[in-house]
Amino acid sequence: MHRKAHRGLAIASTLALLIAVAGCGGDDGPGSGGAPVPGVTDTEITVGTHMPLTGPASAGYSKIAPATKAYFDYVNANGGVHGRKITYKIMDDGYNPANTQQVVRQLVLQDKVFAVLNGLGTPTHTGVLDFLKSNRVPDLFVASGSRSWDQPDKYPGTFGFNPDYTVEGKILATYAKTNLAGQKVCFLGQDDDFGRDSLVGVEKVLGASAVAVKQTYVTSNTNVAPQIGAFKAAGCQVVVLATVPGFTALSIGTAARLGFKPQWLVSNVGADHPTLAKQLGAAAPLLEGMVGTNYLPMQNDTANPWIQLFTKINKEHNGDAPFDGNTVYGMSVGYLFVQVLLAAGKDLTREKVLDAVQKGGFQGPGLVPLRFSEKDHSGYGGQRLSRVSGGVQTYFGPAYETDEADGAVNEYTAPAAVPPANGVPTGS
Repeated sequence: MHRKAHRGLAIASTLALLIAVAGCGGDDGPGSGGAPVPGVTDTEITVGTHMPLTGPASAGYSKIAPATKAYFDYVNANGGVHGRKITYKIMDDGYNPANTQQVVRQLVLQDKVFAVLNGLGTPTHTGVLDFLKSNRVPDLFVASGSRSWDQPDKYPGTFGFNPDYTVEGKILATYAKTNLAGQKVCFLGQDDDFGRDSLVGVEKVLGASAVAVKQTYVTSNTNVAPQIGAFKAAGCQVVVLATVPGFTALSIGTAARLGFKPQWLVSNVGADHPTLAKQLGAAAPLLEGMVGTNYLPMQNDTANPWIQLFTKINKEHNGDAPFDGNTVYGMSVGYLFVQVLLAAGKDLTREKVLDAVQKGGFQGPGLVPLRFSEKDHSGYGGQRLSRVSGGVQTYFGPAYETDEADGAVNEYTAPAAVPPANGVPTGS
């Protein structure tokens, strides 16, 4: 009996081996020699994300992933990428790191996504870096400017998208140094790498002693009166905010209540005017004069061909949702991902996607260059300043680029790319 069982097992093993060898000879499936690639079939690519659809960061940010999905739906309606349609699984983590770990595990272990795309948040995404690395899941275009994403040796599969917060801090501080010289500068930042990285950039330009009062906030506490009160008591004239939209609105609203009116200089992630105006309601005029940064076409620039394209897609595939900077951001991420898929080729593998990103050379809606290379996994390398005037947010001055070290802040003058005629990138 035992001998027969062993012989049966050996025959079954041999058959399995022969089938596996035969399978390796085929070239019709995705991946190297027909080996299955998670999330990829001949007709579909499944990717996932974690987003704050609810919770303290949901204001504005809850619109990002639906906009990315709308861009994918547009591409799918135009034939997909190498004949494959993109499916985007959007998981709500409420901007809670514990939830993020849970939903990302589900995406990877149950849903078997090909990649995680544009997972949002510094405190949330930091907690899943090691898990994604150990499971060899491409971690593309994180929705945060933390410098943690730019660690090619430690996290070879992780890439940023936003300009990093130190680059941004340097650009905002350069504006303060040039245009607000002699005024007392203070700083409020999120109590994580978002706030810390931003402050590093500000202090690189102004010097640590030049930032008179430094305060932090946590997203679980919506009372920022102590921090704003400290700024008022110190006579701060300029306040740099490294804040998510809800806390930008809270800070500006609280300051008005306390009779405190500084010049606000606001991080791009918390400076979208339509989002803030919606938060503030009747108090939206308090945003007048706010200086922010951005690196994508302004949502209200109807003459811009990217805005024209994204507005059309928003109407056709996103239920004509209110159009703002989050919509532009979400679709810009989608456009870049499609470019990367095309560059990776029809025989799609995770390794080929990572190689394609590192090879770089991508151009899209951005006003500044993407910096991807083998040694640089950060995203966009600069920003342009904006101002709210007459209730309208518009750019002023040139775009700037710089590094997160001690390099100069330089004007960036290369012309912006225009979208292809049908709005879908073409492969090389």
